[in-house]
Amino acid sequence: MAEAMTGMAEEVVPGLLLWRGLLDRPAQAAMVADIRGVIAAAPLVRPVTAWGRPMSVRMTSAGRVGWVIARGRYAYVPRHPETGTPWPPIPASVLAVWRAVSGWDDDPDCCLVNWYGEGARMGLHRDADEGEEGFHAPVVSISLGDPARFRIGGTERRGQTTRLLLRSGDVLAMGGPARLAYHGIDRVLSGEGDLLPGGGRINLTLRVVRSA
Repeated sequence: MAEAMTGMAEEVVPGLLLWRGLLDRPAQAAMVADIRGVIAAAPLVRPVTAWGRPMSVRMTSAGRVGWVIARGRYAYVPRHPETGTPWPPIPASVLAVWRAVSGWDDDPDCCLVNWYGEGARMGLHRDADEGEEGFHAPVVSISLGDPARFRIGGTERRGQTTRLLLRSGDVLAMGGPARLAYHGIDRVLSGEGDLLPGGGRINLTLRVVRSA
């Protein structure tokens, strides 16, 4: 199935595959309900960066480990930083997307949930905390809710970037030369989607993490 799904994708830049509208509206709504269950078990938090500034995006995780900023350091940990409880499992609806598009034999260790309210953004960054084992697997990203302006460059922070609009139901896979590329969200087009009551955007990022 992964080969067939890859054939449906557009390669935006080398290693970055985009499936437009991979999830239809009922599938999107069902996934949002699943993510609400994740958030109920593991509440959203607003991380503070290593430079002491609160991020505009709120986050939580599902899976074996979750991504956090702890004492100014980025890390994957087995428990929610505020409740101390293990992260909830990754919903089956989300795992189905990973299995369809990733081409990876194993399931991901982490599903990072990013909630974008009005005015939230994500500066250029790399997903580089997963260790060598994790770098061989792609990062899969699912967009739900309001559209967003996504930007990706190369493995150096400065340089030429490519921009595209991500809509609800779109799926990205970043592998190969794009796996450690700098990328971010410049802007969310608040109120232009109608999937989430009151607007907003949910981004799910699926990652393989080095063995702990």
